[in-house]
Amino acid sequence: MERRLSNPRPDWRQKFEALGFSFHSFDGGYWDETACYRFSASEIDEIEETVAALHAMCLQAVDHVISRGRFQEMDIPDAFVPLIERSWKAREPSLYGRMDLSYDGKRPPKLLEYNADTPTSVLEAAVAQWHWVEETGLPDQYNSLHEKLIDRWRFIAGGLPVAARVHFSCVKDNEEDQVTLEYLRDTAMQAGVATRSCYIEDIGWDGKRFLDLDNEPLDALFKLYPWEWLMREEYGQHLIDAGMRIIEPPWKSVLSNKGILPILWELFPDHPNLLPAYLEPEKLGPTYVVKPVHSREGANVRLVEGSRYVESDGPYKGRVIYQGMARLPEFTGRYPVIGCWVVGDAPAGMGIREDASPITTNASRFVPHFFE
Repeated sequence: MERRLSNPRPDWRQKFEALGFSFHSFDGGYWDETACYRFSASEIDEIEETVAALHAMCLQAVDHVISRGRFQEMDIPDAFVPLIERSWKAREPSLYGRMDLSYDGKRPPKLLEYNADTPTSVLEAAVAQWHWVEETGLPDQYNSLHEKLIDRWRFIAGGLPVAARVHFSCVKDNEEDQVTLEYLRDTAMQAGVATRSCYIEDIGWDGKRFLDLDNEPLDALFKLYPWEWLMREEYGQHLIDAGMRIIEPPWKSVLSNKGILPILWELFPDHPNLLPAYLEPEKLGPTYVVKPVHSREGANVRLVEGSRYVESDGPYKGRVIYQGMARLPEFTGRYPVIGCWVVGDAPAGMGIREDASPITTNASRFVPHFFE
């Protein structure tokens, strides 16, 4: 694994805008092809094998939480426990997720967290960096994300009611979410799924069912909106008995919760791809990371080293977990996080975010990769 400088294509902005990737220059330059990361084929094999093993372990941890009723540790409301239990018992299929790993090509990859409910950067990983590698003539890229998303939608559609449509929904006035949602909707349509769009704010409840602004009933909902937020919406209580299929399914509220990290360490102590994690800091010594169980995009994360700490801003409060620190590798002042995609239960590729800070946030840059 190494970071290389590269020459940006002169027309990359126009090409990305034609693909619908409109937020490529947010925050002073979100997409960055002045550099790239090179991997060997054996390193890619190690990453893929690790992701497959970690995903299987995570599913065991979900089963443990649900069978033992350990929802309070994750700050999940009691009212939604039956919905989660039904969803898991029925093995309602999920679409996708993204594991964030610390990896330097020398030591085993370490799981930092699993963004298993509403992961973004999927268009960048599936399409943008694939166009980059093809146009630059580099050997190959670890990337089967687009094809696997389409195949997974075919599988999910097979379990929906006949003639059901999937409503795709996110919040208003968030360009990144809207672009991501439209890309995922496009993969569903390529799989033959009937779709509609509506904003989260425009979903209504008529006393019996959920409706969009045209009074069309919601048979199934793909939401780019976290489960923990849905549970606390005014209409959230109606999700419990509405009978509407939701993607990602309710059991993903367990897998996406950072409270899963201490449980993984409890079930698989000293596993080489896990970091020690607990509900209290005393077991970790003077160096550790503090993460709210519902934190997203690096918000409210604190890196503690004795009396010194680095902390990111954000709106998240409440229950936290304490995790051993896996320092990100540094390449010429940049700290990359390997975001590994899982579609269904299969590894599907990766994308890299890097920052000048060891905390990866929503403003961190996306840098493409290749392997040979």
